Amino acid sequence: MSDYSSTSTILKDQWQEMDTINMNTSSIIAVPIPLSNSNKKTKRYYFMAKRSFDIFITTIALILLSPLLLTVALLIRLDSKGSIFFSQLRVGKGGKEFKMWKFRSMYIDAEKRKQELMKKNEMQGGVLFKLKQDPRVTRVGRILRKFSIDELPQLWNVWRGDMSLVGPRPPLPNEVQEYTCHQRKRLEVTPGITCIWQVSGRSDIPFHQQVEMDLEYIRNQSLTYDLIILLRTVPAVLKARGAY
Repeated sequence: MSDYSSTSTILKDQWQEMDTINMNTSSIIAVPIPLSNSNKKTKRYYFMAKRSFDIFITTIALILLSPLLLTVALLIRLDSKGSIFFSQLRVGKGGKEFKMWKFRSMYIDAEKRKQELMKKNEMQGGVLFKLKQDPRVTRVGRILRKFSIDELPQLWNVWRGDMSLVGPRPPLPNEVQEYTCHQRKRLEVTPGITCIWQVSGRSDIPFHQQVEMDLEYIRNQSLTYDLIILLRTVPAVLKARGAY
């Protein structure tokens, strides 16, 4: 009973800490974030356990979600011309580039049309590009994006080891070129499908605050913290706040 009580207390404390981070993101910016970990042995065990957890969960998820994945693939094929999947070069841990997979949610000429839409960018900070009413998104794509279904193929990236279930979102190479040295610290860990700022407002959060929240996660990462973020991802996806 004492072990159970101790675990419950840890979960409660970290959950409350995340709420504090979400409500006071401006205060995080002023706090220097130490990324070093004196206990290297504990850190090594954490990464080993995290990788094992990633493989276990993604294997089960890919099997259980296979009917949904097939249905989405059919809807994309019927809705518009183009491939079912969309791959894009992203930057992972240590600056290593990899091919990230998504369900295609845009028309096939989306990349060509991006330049003419850049002046309408609604994301503060200038590094990321986001439009709430992006004309390049297909009818099916709007539904997929609203509930993050377009991200499900990234379970394959997690299974391969390119990504993790939890971690900073992987940026585009051209975005990394605009990073400051401080922002590049996001690349010190394996990127993830979900992260702290995605369960706290997603695209509604300005880029500089996303970075600070990512670095806060890196400083405090643990299996308990990862589990809390995963549990908070479900209601965040259903509410679709900041999803576009």
